[in-house]
Amino acid sequence: MQEFAPPLTFSALVTALRAAGCVFAEDEAELLLSSASDPTALATMLERRAAGLPLEHVLGWAEFCGLRIAVGPGVFVPRRRTEFLVAQAAALVPRQAASAPAVVIDLCCGSGALGAALASSLDGVELHAADIEPAAVRCARRNVGGLGTVYEGDLFAPLPRSLRGRVDVLLANVPYVPTEDVELLPAEARVHEPRVALDGGGDGLDVLRRVVAEATDWLAPGGSLLIETSERQAARAEETVGSRGLVARVVACEESYATVVIGTRPR
Repeated sequence: MQEFAPPLTFSALVTALRAAGCVFAEDEAELLLSSASDPTALATMLERRAAGLPLEHVLGWAEFCGLRIAVGPGVFVPRRRTEFLVAQAAALVPRQAASAPAVVIDLCCGSGALGAALASSLDGVELHAADIEPAAVRCARRNVGGLGTVYEGDLFAPLPRSLRGRVDVLLANVPYVPTEDVELLPAEARVHEPRVALDGGGDGLDVLRRVVAEATDWLAPGGSLLIETSERQAARAEETVGSRGLVARVVACEESYATVVIGTRPR
């Protein structure tokens, strides 16, 4: 690992980051400078970033929907394109009385970013989140805090049975990279994020199918399932969602390269 002697100037940071292959070296240099507690910490952060660690893991947080979401080693970094899914979900959350808040589930929650962002933007929801990765669950509990409850387990398995048939919005940011494409991902994801958060099986839709198979039993009448996917998978994903009795549609945002399949349980 290359060593950098403090103090480091902005120019020196940019030069080192560019040499390490960082495309947005100036932006990253500003973030490192603003986040480091002292020159020694700054040098350590630069060494970690130059060694290939994701910037968000170096900083200890990722910006998402205006929030600073804590992330760390072994935790999937929330993508900015997924903010589109949260915006779609917010529009579907029914406005209910405080005595009967809308019920939201965040499956494959990772850092808990989606559920935390949605709950923070609304006037009270009953939030439940789950992930199979212990590191992700620990991280999600930090981010969700008093906004909801985070469970450790596979998809719906750890959730309270009392939620069945009561869920108004079901967020499922499932892994959707086809297995053979995982090795083509940038090293930041392929090396430093858990494979279980990336690998969606042969066609990338294996976990989506598992979620859809149970979703109708958990959704309330009129409740909606929202799943992010890729543009090339959207037609198959929409068909899968529709095959389970949900009214399916695809929404997309060209600006953020985001594609979301929404399935609504008929009332």
